[in-house]
Amino acid sequence: QVTLVESGGGLVQPGGSLRLSCKVSGVFFGYFNLRWYRQAPGKERELVAALTRARGGSTDYADSVKGRFTISADNAENTMYLQMNSLRPEDTAVYYCNMISPAGSNTYWGQGTQVTVSS
Repeated sequence: QVTLVESGGGLVQPGGSLRLSCKVSGVFFGYFNLRWYRQAPGKERELVAALTRARGGSTDYADSVKGRFTISADNAENTMYLQMNSLRPEDTAVYYCNMISPAGSNTYWGQGTQVTVSS
């Protein structure tokens, strides 16, 4: 059984930082491309950050988070991370980790973790 367990969300003041973690089990972690999505109330889920294995672990970011967020992976720990700095109120959302096979035929989701940026 494949499980993705997220942690690290919470309440933070504007300008603060959080690190989200997503622990993966039940599947060969190093095979999958990694992504973080978020969904704010009343909005569609959006892709925030992506790490592509076939491109040497290259990363891509939504324009709204570029320069502030960093996606990474620890293959030894089967864990992916999203480091979020200089947080803004508009970053408030439920954040989801996602794994997708290179061909796109298999995808798995975390349960979501709430991030609230407010003073």
